[in-house]
Amino acid sequence: MRTVLVVDDNPAVVTALEILFSLREIRTLHAAAPDEGLAALERERVDLVVQDMNFRADTTSGEEGVALFRAIRERHPDLPVILLTAWTHLPTAVELVKAGAADYLSKPWDDTKLLAAVENLLELAESTREVARLRGERRAQRHALESRYDLRGVVFASSAMERLIELACQVARADVPVLITGPNGAGKERIAEIVHYNSAVKSGPFLIVNCGALPSELIEAELFGAEAGAFTGAIKAREGRFELADGGTLLLDEIGNLPLSGQMKLLRILETGQFERLGSSKTRKVKVRVISATNADLPGMIRDGRFREDLYYRLNVIELRLPPLSERSDDVIPLAEHFLGGQATLAPDARAALLDYHWPGNVRELKNAIQRARLLCRDGVIQAADLGLVARAPAPRPAPPEPDRAAIESALARANGVISQAAADLGLSRQALYRRIEKFGIGGAA
Repeated sequence: MRTVLVVDDNPAVVTALEILFSLREIRTLHAAAPDEGLAALERERVDLVVQDMNFRADTTSGEEGVALFRAIRERHPDLPVILLTAWTHLPTAVELVKAGAADYLSKPWDDTKLLAAVENLLELAESTREVARLRGERRAQRHALESRYDLRGVVFASSAMERLIELACQVARADVPVLITGPNGAGKERIAEIVHYNSAVKSGPFLIVNCGALPSELIEAELFGAEAGAFTGAIKAREGRFELADGGTLLLDEIGNLPLSGQMKLLRILETGQFERLGSSKTRKVKVRVISATNADLPGMIRDGRFREDLYYRLNVIELRLPPLSERSDDVIPLAEHFLGGQATLAPDARAALLDYHWPGNVRELKNAIQRARLLCRDGVIQAADLGLVARAPAPRPAPPEPDRAAIESALARANGVISQAAADLGLSRQALYRRIEKFGIGGAA
């Protein structure tokens, strides 16, 4: 059950709040003094604190309330606190809202607005706990994966990567071809490593052929080998990658670039394990785990007649889709800190810039940006400008016009002086509204 702690020395106030909160099935705890309130927080789980600011009849300074708020903030930094007082002191309100108070309301309060504020904060607290719980579960699951499998040092925090890596580990021991799809620079080679090093052939070789980096006339010789004189420049016989990978794994990167003639031979070796070197009639046999990777639209290439449909289905027994970095923003900061290697730190504006950027070049672009920033930053602290992302980031939305004094006074009047309500009406944060109230010298706000 949701629980609110009311810290107030006025029994009538406590009774009124208890009745009000019970209408929304909110449990109320009561403490008559700051030390009792702090003790209650140690004994029981509380979702929200509503505290008075004055506990002495001979003063309206609010010193005791300020001290209580700061003690709660120090001991329970994530616990929302609403400040409630009959003596509204604007500088104190501004100071405590900046320090993290959820709201600052005056007595007598408006029941509807107070309930709305309490409900919103309780929902936010519940959401925050759920996020923390899910993150804790993800950390535990990640640690379980790391203890059971060789993850090759892959850095991730997102649920999308966790699911992908878990699937890669599960299919690793199945002796079937795997197709890894995803954009350039996203890390397809690292996923292939995870498949290999958790497979039954992990002690065998792990070789990579980039089918997009070789001229089409040389790809077949690279894959299947060639005899001396098989083509111009072939002065001696050479083994192909399939022979060299015998007993292990061969990653065919950029498989969409394999010419049709090579596709036919690849289909044969996948089905039978047999092939011939270029220029030879001798049939050879190997046992190789084949992983292929591509950023190409292979079904579209099939429709265009540029890729064999039977080869596609032979390669795509298991597909591992690697999402772009823009779809797994939880990985951005952990990856950036990994690339920094403790040689620099990220300033808050740099973290914000990293999270706001779309990363069309994916992990590879992030790594390059971090390496650049590490060279340009001063005193080991990376600022947003060091990343060089500003010019490529989406243009910021134009800021709304700043409300003038009349607009602020009108909003405060409509909200009966409740800052959170007036701020929402004006499209501002509470802190921003307090700054403008202070700037214009407006008084009487709660």
